[in-house]
Amino acid sequence: MKIIVTIPAYNEEKSLGKVIEDIKKVMTKEKYKYEVLVVNDGSRDRTVEVAKSAGAIVVSHPYNMGLAETFRTEMKVCLERKADVIVHTDADGQYLAEDIPKLLEPLKRGDADMVLGSRFKGKIESMPALKMWGNKAFSRVISKITKLKISDGQTGFRAFTKEVAAALPVISTHTYTQETIIRAARHKFRIWEVPVYFAKRDGKSRLISNPLEYAFRAWINIFRIYRDHEPLRFFGLIGLGLVSMGTIVGLLLIYNFITTGKVGHIPSTILSMLLIVTGLQIILFGFLADMNKK
Repeated sequence: MKIIVTIPAYNEEKSLGKVIEDIKKVMTKEKYKYEVLVVNDGSRDRTVEVAKSAGAIVVSHPYNMGLAETFRTEMKVCLERKADVIVHTDADGQYLAEDIPKLLEPLKRGDADMVLGSRFKGKIESMPALKMWGNKAFSRVISKITKLKISDGQTGFRAFTKEVAAALPVISTHTYTQETIIRAARHKFRIWEVPVYFAKRDGKSRLISNPLEYAFRAWINIFRIYRDHEPLRFFGLIGLGLVSMGTIVGLLLIYNFITTGKVGHIPSTILSMLLIVTGLQIILFGFLADMNKK
């Protein structure tokens, strides 16, 4: 079984070397056939030099293209290099290399196709409250969509088979974490979670440098998940809301006519009709999108 451990990296010269060395120690001790692949996402520091010095295979983007595109590159290269199993981890050292065998064990037994390293089932050394809330909110959304109990839908520490990698192309331009879980569930792949340790990050996280921006992005991504993977629910709720508001306005007009005998309020009548028609159109769009979702 050939295993490729993949690491996306963007300006991670300080931590990347130790991360690779720790992975090599664990994989050698467990006598796995393995390679370490670093996808350099346009770093401007010594990330490439550090990765090569540590013995990793390095593939570079010409500029910073984001996590989703980096993940696509990882999958493409891993399949080209004939990986049987792919382990995805981060470059900042918060996930421990010693937990990699935990991810691989259900795959080796044939009990799972994708294994997620759950921080919430394991031990979290440090995580900002806002990030903790965001991760739990995402996990609840993923659980509802997949109808599986996912405790950590945002984890970047996971292992999966080559069949999963080949069957789950990432189409989002925002992130790979939720999309791959949703697609794996819909392809009937078996998904497991194992507890992992999540260490404190050395230095400031780029992800939540601005708490308000992080909260805004979290809500936007939740809406995107529902829009892309549950279009009938997403557009249906919006459409029903508009239809309901239009109906309420219309009923008030009818009540006013019954009690006073007055016919009027043309703007309100137009508003009621506009809300109802727009709402029905949005619901119809939801049906069409649901029929064509992948």
